[in-house]
Formats: sequence, C-alpha cells, structure tokens
Amino acid sequence: MLPGRGRDGQVTRHARILGTRTAWTPVGDGEFFCPGCGGDRNYQRLTGRRRFTLLGVPVLSRGTAGPVVECAACQNHYGTDTLDHPTTTRFSAMLRDAVHTVALAVLSAGGTCTRTSLETAAGAVRAAGFADCTQEQLAALVDALAADTGRAYGEPCGPGLAIELHEALDPLAPHLAAIGRESILLQGARIALADGPYTPAEREVLATVGAALTIRADDVERLLAAAGTPS
Repeated sequence: MLPGRGRDGQVTRHARILGTRTAWTPVGDGEFFCPGCGGDRNYQRLTGRRRFTLLGVPVLSRGTAGPVVECAACQNHYGTDTLDHPTTTRFSAMLRDAVHTVALAVLSAGGTCTRTSLETAAGAVRAAGFADCTQEQLAALVDALAADTGRAYGEPCGPGLAIELHEALDPLAPHLAAIGRESILLQGARIALADGPYTPAEREVLATVGAALTIRADDVERLLAAAGTPS
C-alpha cells in the first residue's frame, strides 16, 4: 500500500459511516426572480432538520436548517433575501407606475398643461408600459389631482404629492442602477422643459424625485442643468 493511501481510505470509510442529512419540509411557495436561471420562476420555501447519520441511517438531531428558497426549475437553494428582489413582472409594473407618477407630478407643478408638455409626458408614460396613455387622459388626471388635493397649478410640491412620489419611487430605487435612477429624473426634466424653462415648483418636484431615487442633491442639480442645456 502506498504511503498515505491507508489514511485517505480511512477518511473515506469514516465519511461513509458517519455523516449528516437534512430533511426539508415545504412551508410556502410562490414566484420569484431566480438569480441562477436569470428569470421569473416558481419556488418553494423550505425549512429543514439536520440529523447525524450512522451508516446512512439518521440517529441524532443536529438542529434546524434554513429556511431556504428552492427554485422549481434549477433546484438550487437560495437565501430568503432573494425574495426581496421583485420578479420581472413586478419590476416592470413598479417602473411603469413610477414614470406615470413623476409625469403627473411634473405636469401638476407646471402651471398649465400645454400641448408640448402633455405630448412629452404621454410619450414617456407609453414607453414605460402604459401603451394606451393619451394626452387627454393625463390632462384629466392632473385636473382630478388638483381637485382632490385642493392644489392650484404651479404650486410648490406639497406633503401629499411628496408622499405619492416617495411611495412610487422608494421601493424601486434599490433595484435600479444609477443610470436607471437618473433616467427617471431626466424624463421628468424633459417634461418640465417641454414648454419652457423650469418653474420653481417644477424644480421642487424634481428635487423630491431625485431624493426619492437616492440621487445626491448636487447630482440632481447637475442633471437638471444638463437637461436644460441644448446639445
């Protein structure tokens, strides 16, 4: 027998004699974004119990395992924090709603809904996923928003509107790269600039948008200035 061979063989025999086994129990299911597959998949949420085995037979409890998330497609296990990442479908809806909310906020702050600003806003909202959005629909929503809140066109961003912006943007921001967060702000800037220079109320709304998207204040100012500079 070669030197060391016996020791390796002994370790192998011990591994076969002694070991651990985890018995998994499903405790929930749903749909999630699987980081292994790179897309939306079904999952099971599992909890487990570890057992010490002798000759493959469970003999002693070694405590609990998990919980984990098991992908129904690739069968890989992931931490439950994976569920914090929105599915592709949910992410698309969050992005669509965010752009829609920003467009309404900027239009409301603009003082008047001109045809050019409505056209720019409707184009941004359609591109975000509301394919049937029209200028007339946006104008009606802005009027309804003003009537519901008692705000007049062109007023500064009040607490109600700021809350709506944060509700739409706060959950989305952690899942967007910097360029994606800046893109939403710049879409709002283009709507504001469609009918002329920023008004104070528009700047205030856009500053609120930037804060909700976790863009630094100096970067917000830089982006707004760049959007207003002819290329």
